[in-house]
Amino acid sequence: MTDLKKFVEKRFRRFGINKKREIVRLAYEISKRDKISYKEILAPFSNRSCTYAATKEKLLRQRFPFHLNLKNSSTVYLPKLQISPKNALRIKPARLYPKNIYLEESAHGGFLAKRLREVFPSAKFRRIKSLKHFMDKRGSIKFSIQDYNKRRDNFFVVKERYDFFKRCPCTKRAFSCGYHIFNLGFGCIYECTYCYLQEYTNCPGIVLPLNTEDFFKKFDSYKKPRMRIGTGEFTDSLALDNITQYSLSLIEFFNKNTDTTFELKTKSDNISNLLKAKHKGNVVISWSLNPEKIIRENEFYAASLNKRLDSALRCTEAGYRVGFHFDPIIYYRNWVTDYQNLVNRLFDKIPHKNIAWISLGTLRFNPHLKPIIENRFPDNKILDEELLIGFDNKLRYPEKLRFFIYQNMLRWIRKRAKHTCVYLCMENKNILNEG
Repeated sequence: MTDLKKFVEKRFRRFGINKKREIVRLAYEISKRDKISYKEILAPFSNRSCTYAATKEKLLRQRFPFHLNLKNSSTVYLPKLQISPKNALRIKPARLYPKNIYLEESAHGGFLAKRLREVFPSAKFRRIKSLKHFMDKRGSIKFSIQDYNKRRDNFFVVKERYDFFKRCPCTKRAFSCGYHIFNLGFGCIYECTYCYLQEYTNCPGIVLPLNTEDFFKKFDSYKKPRMRIGTGEFTDSLALDNITQYSLSLIEFFNKNTDTTFELKTKSDNISNLLKAKHKGNVVISWSLNPEKIIRENEFYAASLNKRLDSALRCTEAGYRVGFHFDPIIYYRNWVTDYQNLVNRLFDKIPHKNIAWISLGTLRFNPHLKPIIENRFPDNKILDEELLIGFDNKLRYPEKLRFFIYQNMLRWIRKRAKHTCVYLCMENKNILNEG
């Protein structure tokens, strides 16, 4: 990358600093995707004969050959290229074992503190006044990618006081599915290349609330008729359930609120508590699904596809309805074959009568997440495709491609299940109208 910047600096002396940065960015992305030298990419251009506009236009056509509308190049996001090897995440096969467990004053002696001491006896247990006080002590120290990389080393057991529930933060101008969030915990132990928490989080650890009873007290004033609410927005619902045992108290509570549909959303196979709980049919256990290739390359530490489907089957045998989220759907050369096989594997395993719903959503994220992904996962392939600034200012596949993806996914699903509920997640209303 340093050599690339020097090469551009020398070859395009007449261009201003921002223009050179854009040339560097385009040459880097083309080189990474096509596995060719930046010198080969930039060989046709010379400082004397090529204007900036002509150089950029040709590189844009090479980088976005199928979908770019050159009349609206503002849809292209070309941030400054800054990648540091020290930010790269090193995936380790070792099991989860936090080094530090921080307990707010009210957490000492409670059930969750006791469970953590049992499961992680070698961790250092540290008292803190509060999570806010802990963060304030950091002062002006900026939260970094390296802090995020180490978050699995730190657990915080806290008393939640404010953010008990909220409406799903549906993207602007998208059709809302009316979902609500039961905000039980923050931070995920899995490492998904596309996860929005990488850019959203400013806490150097996994936050576990100890006061579930306060959530239950607050629910009566928040509750809406026949609402759908779940815990999988800011954390995985079940990844730590063997420790927290949240699911047991949640299911018991929603047994008393049978007009509410409660969802536990996961990428894990951690279902032992679910299988021994008694439920009344209004609890849905759902899994995020992707082809095994995508799981292997992008969803580190999460359960394999086989384990997710096996867990879903066991939950249906225990009387639960199950849900599935093809979200994010990731486009790549063989996506048609792999996703069609995935749909068939799902219905070969799970009877459609046991499926409460299926959601579809293509890859999308805040543009500021792009350089974070590049730094944490420098070998990622998800950024190689053509992602442009969409209707909600998020990077997305172009609308025609998204429509093509949804059209095929729905056709494969309907071939196996004509009446199963299928909905789009955070998608443009235009696509709904076209469909």
